Amino acid sequence: MAKSALELQLEGYRLTTAEIVYHMPDFPALLQTFVWQHLDLTPDYPRLRKFLDYWTANLDGKLHSVNVAHAPLIERGSLRHVRHQLRLH
Repeated sequence: MAKSALELQLEGYRLTTAEIVYHMPDFPALLQTFVWQHLDLTPDYPRLRKFLDYWTANLDGKLHSVNVAHAPLIERGSLRHVRHQLRLH
């Protein structure tokens, strides 16, 4: 059974965004950008690696570069102390 996004995040998955720059198949001198976004485990990125393996095996556009960023969606709460309290009326 597939896990929900919340269950994956609680297991350590993070929202991962990859900017994939590749050469256009018909015009190799031109570069095109593709943005991939999914929940993935850092720092190994198994889902991204699987996608890039599929890309190199089945698609014509040769990869130029891949830029990866990730951000946690669920974080522990933070506590801040109030320095000033104002009352109106």
